[in-house]
Amino acid sequence: MHISQLALTPLISLIAGVLILVMPRLLNYIVALYLIVVGLLGLFPHLAR
Repeated sequence: MHISQLALTPLISLIAGVLILVMPRLLNYIVALYLIVVGLLGLFPHLAR
């Protein structure tokens, strides 16, 4: 099963949004994790494959 990044991004955003609504304290962790992942993918683009 192959999920493209185009289909994966909205799914992750939806899950994060629901988690933030249910547990607002998660917002800091979700944002921090997102920034770390985006930063790592920017520094090491070969990891996105």
